[in-house]
Amino acid sequence: MARSSAGGRRLPLWIGTTVGLAAVLVVFLAVRDGTGDRAGDCVALQVSSSTEKDDLLAELAEEYNDTGRTFPLGTADPGGEDSRDSQAGKDGPDGAGCAEVTVTGTTSGLAMQALAEGWDERRTGAAEPQVWSPISSLWLDLLRERAAAADRGGVLPDAAQEPASITTSVLTIAMPRPMAEALGWPEAEIGWADVLSLSQDPEGWGSLGHPEWGPFALGKDNPHSSTSGLTATVAAFYAATGLSSDLTEENLADPEVREFVAGVESGVLHYSDDATLYMANLYQADTEGRAMGYASAVLVQEQLVHLYNKGAPTGDPAQMTEERRPEVPLVAIHPHDGTLMLDHPFVVLPSASAEQRAAAADFREWLLEPSQQDRFAKVGFRDHRGAVGEDLAETVSVDPAARLSLIEPPFPQVLTAILDAWDDLRKKARVLLVMDVSGSMNEPAGDGRSRLEAAKEAAVASLDLLHEEDEVGLWAFSTETDDFPDTPYREVLPPTPLGEGREAVARAVQGLYAEGGTALYTTVRAAQETMVADFESGRINAVVLLTDGQNEYPADNDLDALLRDVDAGERERTVRIFPIAFSEAADWETLGQIAEASRTRAYDARDPATLDEVMRSVVSNF
Repeated sequence: MARSSAGGRRLPLWIGTTVGLAAVLVVFLAVRDGTGDRAGDCVALQVSSSTEKDDLLAELAEEYNDTGRTFPLGTADPGGEDSRDSQAGKDGPDGAGCAEVTVTGTTSGLAMQALAEGWDERRTGAAEPQVWSPISSLWLDLLRERAAAADRGGVLPDAAQEPASITTSVLTIAMPRPMAEALGWPEAEIGWADVLSLSQDPEGWGSLGHPEWGPFALGKDNPHSSTSGLTATVAAFYAATGLSSDLTEENLADPEVREFVAGVESGVLHYSDDATLYMANLYQADTEGRAMGYASAVLVQEQLVHLYNKGAPTGDPAQMTEERRPEVPLVAIHPHDGTLMLDHPFVVLPSASAEQRAAAADFREWLLEPSQQDRFAKVGFRDHRGAVGEDLAETVSVDPAARLSLIEPPFPQVLTAILDAWDDLRKKARVLLVMDVSGSMNEPAGDGRSRLEAAKEAAVASLDLLHEEDEVGLWAFSTETDDFPDTPYREVLPPTPLGEGREAVARAVQGLYAEGGTALYTTVRAAQETMVADFESGRINAVVLLTDGQNEYPADNDLDALLRDVDAGERERTVRIFPIAFSEAADWETLGQIAEASRTRAYDARDPATLDEVMRSVVSNF
């Protein structure tokens, strides 16, 4: 068995996210049965799993490979055709086929994008799959829409072939228990309208007798990359209409509907590409005795609430111990005005050969057996039919017999229109891009460009992912130089609305050149202090820091002082810092500590080929 830990969720937060990525967190390869090594004799099957279940699915794949199971070859191909790259002869000891299953983890949104554009192993960090298991079938609908728009057919099976679920979960509003009780839980019905009301109330929690909790702060993922973000956005639109099915594009255009959704979005702290970032920050606040001082609610699947309450906020089941349980548990609220079942489909892609389809069918059948379903239950999932286990019911405080107010997934074209509408209605951002222009940025990036050229191109490309109402400013830093002798950092362009200033921001980035050393600490401190002084409520205020080195500035070399200064838990006006490491020489550990103090995560672009994907992931926070 081999494991690749590329970063992110299962390690301490500062170890960050290796994006390509954001994405590949583990790889398990199991190829043995009881008679010895049979890897060369079995059908190779590559499975891409959503990241909250990839560890477990990889462990199960290893165990499946070790069972010595065999299955008839070719019977899973309804057309009976030979595959275009047949693996005939991959027979087990009894003349039947055997499988060697490998599982990689990629977030559902990034996997959808990779399949829509044509899977690029270098960009994604994973081999092209024959089976895809996202969190929700909503991603299948979006993939069909994207593929059709790009005139790329054959990326998914026929829509009439409904994929089987291998496990399930439910979208919830996760709240610290005292906050849920202040809203009337468990007696009162709580839903999206309550989120809207508290988000827009200038008194915040003071309106319910708890001014010490401050304003209502919502943790929500970006719906373009995260399933919890996508389903929460869909649920908010449904709640705004009062419907539970048949949402239309006309509904999305209704001014009252748009006002409702914009009101929900107004309470967001910042967006994320992985809900475990919020859970980890909540857990850290709990350990510091500030459980009600970070987020009032986080929109996540029920399974993550189970893991949090068991002591595993980043999703690592090894952390599930009695000693690690939080002081203030979370309550999983199923909104009475609508939620969605997350069906975790097991999709065999058209690229699979007949033998791979047979292997996939056997692996899926094995996963649905009771002993494997029990393994899913132990980490907080419902079974593949949606039934709640006793442990889950107790941990997240849910009645197993309670009926969920489930809404029907919208039609694919409506789902695409929901994302377009969200782009307009989401909380807008005010971002300061701080770019390292020290002399080392002139070194080659490995693709014929210098590091600075690659960084400039990625930064300019990322502007297209932001809304015209977002504001972006630019700083450059190195150390004092002949051209800039006063400070090691300088403002190149103040925060500028992209609607009228996108080209100006792009020109400012393209005009950067590199010289000098790296005054990292003093620049980070000054950038955050500047953004705090010019803080705009109603916006996400953030610093994006890209550097290829480590602090080389003796005048400011106190890391502990810097971490105290940027600690988001100590500031009323929170400006979060999103560091990007852009070379093997970058001080990854220090950038991780800066991110952790700021309640974010560090992003790993030490492989220059990953920088575009890393920038996309960073921008998904806004």
